[in-house]
Amino acid sequence: ASSGHTTESVKAALTERIPNTERVIVEDLSDGCGNKFHVIVVTPDFDGKPLLDRHRMVNDALKEEMKVIHALTMKTWTPKQWEANNP
Repeated sequence: ASSGHTTESVKAALTERIPNTERVIVEDLSDGCGNKFHVIVVTPDFDGKPLLDRHRMVNDALKEEMKVIHALTMKTWTPKQWEANNP
């Protein structure tokens, strides 16, 4: 069954609910049914925050969506980390 969520709807939710996002990349890993996503969120607001806090920010931003999305993997990077991982 489809979750009703798309890469576009997940991206819009993250962009709207996490401050100062410089980049949000969403990949549907579920063959289009919207049950499994991988996201990359880049914001300077992650600077100085431990990984757990970063993931909590993403999970909080997708609280409603996570009721029907079965799996979410994520990378939560500062702009410097993005640059280091994408030369």
